[in-house]
Formats: sequence, C-alpha cells, structure tokens
Amino acid sequence: MSDASIDPDSVARTAFVLGARHRALDQPWRTQRRAQFVHVAQGVLSVHTEGGLWVAPPHHAVWMLPGVPHRMSSSAAVTLRVLHVDVGAPSAPTRCGVVAVDRLMDELLGAASAFDPHAPADDEESRLMAVIADRLPRLAHVPPLSLIYPRDPRARLIADTLAADPGRPGVLDDFAGFAAITARTAARLFTKETGLTFGQWRQQLRLLTALSRLGAGASVTQVALAVGYSDVSSFIAVFRDALGETPARFFR
Repeated sequence: MSDASIDPDSVARTAFVLGARHRALDQPWRTQRRAQFVHVAQGVLSVHTEGGLWVAPPHHAVWMLPGVPHRMSSSAAVTLRVLHVDVGAPSAPTRCGVVAVDRLMDELLGAASAFDPHAPADDEESRLMAVIADRLPRLAHVPPLSLIYPRDPRARLIADTLAADPGRPGVLDDFAGFAAITARTAARLFTKETGLTFGQWRQQLRLLTALSRLGAGASVTQVALAVGYSDVSSFIAVFRDALGETPARFFR
C-alpha cells in the first residue's frame, strides 16, 4: 500500500510494509515504537540520529532501532519501502546500520507494500512476510555507508562544523583551536569515540555527502570539488576503494 500518511503506530500487526514516493524528503525528528527496515528502491536517503549518519543508495536499506530519535532526508525524489517490525520479533535488528538488498528482497518488499496493513492478513501475505523475515538476517551490512559522531562536546563541535561544510579546508590543528582543545586531544577523542582517526572520519563524511549529492543528480566533477577534492581522479579513487565501483558504475 503506497501511502505515506498512514501512522505506523496505529497498525496492530507485528510486521508490515508501507511504501511511499517523495519528490524530496525533509522529515522532522521523530521516534517510533517499532524497528524499521527502510529500503530505498530509488533515490538516495540520509538517516540522521543524534549520534550518527547513515546513507542508503538504491538497493540498500537502513535498519533503525525502536525508540531512537531520527530524521530522514533526501534532496531529490526517493521511493521507499519501509518494513516495520515489533520489538522482540526474530527478525528485529540489534543495531543500526546500512545493508545491501538483493534482487529477491527487492521484489518481496515491493509485493508486501501492496497489502493494506489495517486489513486482516491472508495466507498469501502471511507466507510472503515469513519469507521476508527468513531472509533479513542474510543481508550483509555495508560499513562504508555509516558514520558515528563523537560524543564529547568539543570533538562534536569539530564534527558538526565539518558536516555543515564537508569541503572546508584546514587541518586538525585549525579545527581544534576553535574547539578549545589541542590537536592531540581532538585526535584521541575521534579515535576513541568513533573508531576512526580524524582523517578517516573526514573522508567518510565526504564520501556520504558525495553519495547524497550524486543521487540528487549532481555531476562527479561538481561533487568532487564541493566535498573538498582538488581533482576528480582522487575523488573517484577514494570512492572506488570504499564502495568497489566508480561513481558512474555505482549509480548505473
């Protein structure tokens, strides 16, 4: 059923799929009582929480835990199929993350979104949902499509500054100065709280920002320069190392 106006919390089922297409998306912050498997059939979706960022290109999905404040955004058209799962269900996730969605799951979620979630489930729908639940644990997480933010307010100030302008020039000493800490302390905080060095964190932020902008239709050259690369070939090399394809092939 393709209807973004349905309140998922009003549905009595333990698991169901809602589909929706948006010309663009800028959702307010919200929490939901069920886990969500947010599958992107078309477009690129960004999911923000207080502690992280996940970006899902086509044929990927974001697992969101229940009760976690989040907002979803896309600067271009995006088609979503969202599986809502009760807490405690065997298919419920244990952590947030982006997973790759295979062709079979693509088709299963599309078929499941055609059912009315408020109507009693018939045998066909029950079998379909059982197959979806069985296949969910087989989907592989894709670490390069997520980014954890530091919790320390000084390191978070640096992270937020870069998130507002990923192409901003400067080295860690420059950013540490206005956060009133030393570069050594900033480097230690990033590694401790995000699992990445500052350089790795910044590169990951640029990669995720680039994915969103490429998905909105910007050219590779425009995106490379906007996120801080001085030449396109360097950006393409980083993109390929992280995701296994050049930007052109990734979105084909």
